[in-house]
Amino acid sequence: MDKYKIISRIENFAPLDTQEVWDCSGWLVETDKVDIKRVMLCLTITKDIINQALKNHCDMIISHHPLFHIPMDWRNIDIYCAHTNMDLADGGTTDILVKNLGFPISSFSGFVRYVDYKISLRELLNRLRRISPNLRYVNNSGLTEFCRLAFCAGSGSEFIYTAYQNGADCFITGDLKFHTAIDSPVPVFDIGHFESEIGILGVFQALLGNDIDILNAQEKSPFNYS
Repeated sequence: MDKYKIISRIENFAPLDTQEVWDCSGWLVETDKVDIKRVMLCLTITKDIINQALKNHCDMIISHHPLFHIPMDWRNIDIYCAHTNMDLADGGTTDILVKNLGFPISSFSGFVRYVDYKISLRELLNRLRRISPNLRYVNNSGLTEFCRLAFCAGSGSEFIYTAYQNGADCFITGDLKFHTAIDSPVPVFDIGHFESEIGILGVFQALLGNDIDILNAQEKSPFNYS
């Protein structure tokens, strides 16, 4: 399959010009090769992911997270990522998280999705643990029931106050920091960066369809829990 047709499908869904100014979505490594027979999908490109792609004879890697340096052993593999443009897309990263948790999206604003849904703390924890068995949370206000949930996949704690001002009575994200948790005006749930975003690979796969051979990389959260 022509690699530019592959990318056009992604960019029609998540236009590249919608990415944040600090982001580096798009082509990370672009070779002279045009015809792509096998693509590896991953959340984050590591040396291990590149080795997996080489071992499985992949011509291209499509990731969600961008590279911050170009690996020296990429060996003629095209590498492309869709990061914040995919986060902002309708049906993108946070949308698929909300969907996988079984909630209907009521509204959205930028990176944050809102769900107007009455649910107990116990039931919310049960749902979150389906995708994040090691989730952690802070409930400074002691709430046991919620009516308006806010979601931001990945590292979204900077939007807690925005969500609060928009009427959310809890916030679900990943990468929660200590002082942010202490100061949060609403209960906040950290389901893990990896766990909150890995569902986006299903979106990539749906966009590419059956026109090309697709492999999902073998990857997991870098954190271990005892």
